[in-house]
Amino acid sequence: MKFINWILFIALSVIWGSSFILMKEGMKVLSPYQVAALRIASAGIVLLPFIIKAWKQIPRNKVVAVILSGLIGNFIPAFLFCVAEIKVDSSIAGILNALTPLFTIIVGFMFFNMQSSPRKIIGVIIGFIGLILLFTGGGKIDFKNISYSLLILVATVLYGININFVGKHLKEIGSLNIVSVALGILIIPCLLILFFTGYFKFQFTQTAFLLSTSAGCLLGIMGTAVATILYYRLLKTAGALFATMVTYAIPVVAVLLGLLINEKITVQIVVSLLIIILGVYIVNTTANKNPFSLKRKRDVE
Repeated sequence: MKFINWILFIALSVIWGSSFILMKEGMKVLSPYQVAALRIASAGIVLLPFIIKAWKQIPRNKVVAVILSGLIGNFIPAFLFCVAEIKVDSSIAGILNALTPLFTIIVGFMFFNMQSSPRKIIGVIIGFIGLILLFTGGGKIDFKNISYSLLILVATVLYGININFVGKHLKEIGSLNIVSVALGILIIPCLLILFFTGYFKFQFTQTAFLLSTSAGCLLGIMGTAVATILYYRLLKTAGALFATMVTYAIPVVAVLLGLLINEKITVQIVVSLLIIILGVYIVNTTANKNPFSLKRKRDVE
């Protein structure tokens, strides 16, 4: 394995693992909607140099599909995560995000006619056992903040839908082209959200405001734009199997960073994390080498 691949792997783990704590930092002054809008807008602006070439390479009959992919794969989840972190610790958000591969399999099986197997089903069940354990305390479900946690689960389901959607309808288009066009188009609605939520009425010289704004922009620049480019580079140089291993490192980084800011990390949370990672591992080891192009049932019958 090339040394550069490990560098990319570690960089992605740190970037994506720290995104949950950056949301918390952004919301010290800004609203969840402003942080999410800043994230998508800044990512779109960074990717603007790619958008002209990308636009030329996307068939006109696929433009709507590309925009839809941006909405369900980036725009809506960004807002769901930020709203959820009003009540949910960044470490818990990172653990819940690890369920994305499981929901990718479930959505693909239920709605995209994808092939499944007993081993994948076992992996999904194990993952959900970890999820239930994460939601319980003292043998009972803690309903206090569960509604906010469910927002993160909705976001991971949307990620799963988007992965299957791209694999079925946009597989002939380069991933960087999809992301560049989708996020570039979303700059305008994000700026409108910032305007109508009063973002531009803040005193731009206030230190606290600048720090929160920086956190939101860093989310977009590093967590969305740069990380996307690094991930697709890793996919090409190391292969999909190694690249998807980042899924396991992200929640670990999120939990470690949570400890640094004195979030409450219990033994139950750690055990839940390990069970969820085990479920994700079982699902991933039975998936095809390319997780973005799962076989459909009718292709194997």
